[in-house]
Amino acid sequence: MSIVDNKKAFFDYFIEDRFEAGIVLEGWEVKAIRAGRAQIKEAYVIIRNGEIYLFGCHISALTSTSTHVHPETTRTRKLLLNAAEISKLIGKVERSGYTLMPLNLHFSKGRVKCEIGLAKGKKQHDKRETERQRDGQREIQAAMKTHRR
Repeated sequence: MSIVDNKKAFFDYFIEDRFEAGIVLEGWEVKAIRAGRAQIKEAYVIIRNGEIYLFGCHISALTSTSTHVHPETTRTRKLLLNAAEISKLIGKVERSGYTLMPLNLHFSKGRVKCEIGLAKGKKQHDKRETERQRDGQREIQAAMKTHRR
């Protein structure tokens, strides 16, 4: 079950490969995510000291969280992957010019997971082509809908 999607990532990047990673979260963050108060539109994934982190993910706190917690909405959160997957991603990012993008946050067996994508940036003409294809599909769907009636 998807919580929040990063539609901007699909518009700005070609997604080559996908990985599902766990996230190190605090209790109030899980409650806020369950309430739908997360945003990954401007988030990105970085590699630091052989570990992978989610940067810029905005999780706004609920008003009902305890008073002694001072939540930081855009703190850096560690992503959890297998060592083999991490080494593969580090190799691709450093050698092949790829970047890592968070694609969505979702629940898997009651836990919050982040799907990250190995991505290559699109040029401006590629973005226009994507927009053109999307418009064409929309027109086809509209024509099919009116044709059925």
